[in-house]
Amino acid sequence: MHIAIDGNEANVENRVGSNVYAFEMLLALHRLLEKHPSHSITILLSSPPIASLPPASPRYHYRVIKPAKLWTQFALPLYLFSHFWQFDVFYTPSHYAPRFSPIPYISTVLDLAFLEFPAQFLPHDLKQLTSWTRYSVRRARKIAVISRFTAQEVTKHYSLPPEKIIPAPPGFSSPPPPLPPTAQKDILAQLYINAPFFLYLGTIQPRKNLIRLIDAFTAFMTTKKSKSDFNLVIAGKIGWLANEVLDAVSCSPFRDQITLTDFVDEPTKYTLLTNCLANYNLGLYEGFGIPALEALSVGALPVVANNTSLPEVIGQAGLAVDPLQDDDIADSMHKVIRLSPTQKKSFAAKAAIQLKKFSYEQSAQAILDNLASLTRHA
Repeated sequence: MHIAIDGNEANVENRVGSNVYAFEMLLALHRLLEKHPSHSITILLSSPPIASLPPASPRYHYRVIKPAKLWTQFALPLYLFSHFWQFDVFYTPSHYAPRFSPIPYISTVLDLAFLEFPAQFLPHDLKQLTSWTRYSVRRARKIAVISRFTAQEVTKHYSLPPEKIIPAPPGFSSPPPPLPPTAQKDILAQLYINAPFFLYLGTIQPRKNLIRLIDAFTAFMTTKKSKSDFNLVIAGKIGWLANEVLDAVSCSPFRDQITLTDFVDEPTKYTLLTNCLANYNLGLYEGFGIPALEALSVGALPVVANNTSLPEVIGQAGLAVDPLQDDDIADSMHKVIRLSPTQKKSFAAKAAIQLKKFSYEQSAQAILDNLASLTRHA
């Protein structure tokens, strides 16, 4: 079986969210080729592959297709039609499939937040997400989803039968070895971060619910009984419609205790996770919540919204709060700082169990199996 894959979502240096998922899926599929000698993969790209992508091999190729503009609408379909005899199936780990395809394909849906919260997206992005995802889903032979919640949403919005949906959640990627304590201290010092601190990790955008996190931190600082000076770290690149969040930081009476880092690299990310009191993920709509899984992988306590996919990510290994109630979020901060060593040990044991439920290799194998079934059907 010769598989064509859209690798553009993974072909970026600073990966977040969907980029991480696409990259890890490519790595897992690359590894699985050793178990499937009859399979080969061609990664189709709009620009040359970056160095961190899996290395090319006789059964794992890269091919750059031009022009880059409107790639899935023009360049990719044209290429597939002119080379359709080379490929049996097509897979994309992102929302967008080729506008027209002469071969069967599996597309992916990460979340449908743009349908539930359209006001939280830029008009151009909203129009593109709505239109392009619709045709990608409707013309796909099967749809990969990253959580049970997303499967329910896809069924609800696109009326798909269950047999067309493939569970393919993100996996637990082993974190890099921890840096020496002195190196970690240097990283925190360079970012002007003082411990102890609560952490948010991800892009700054409306649906991440950061204004309520900031308001809850203000309430916590106002009512805390501890003499310690606690801090809030918001680590992530500034996304769309972020001005209200930035204004909330500027206007906070505890502005000096709030740090905005912008995008952080992998060593910095895991240093923050290792040293934080808890990692907060209070998004109003999450297809999965990779930062919560990353927190579990290093023993950080995840505090998540009790909605959408987040409870299924952390199981019993963290705290769930009402993301619409500042007081509930603030109460969780009080709980976090009062955790006993026994309670922390209990959460760590539950985290180890929870992590075993998620594997990129299992998700990649599910994709391979379903691609093979499409080939047999064709």
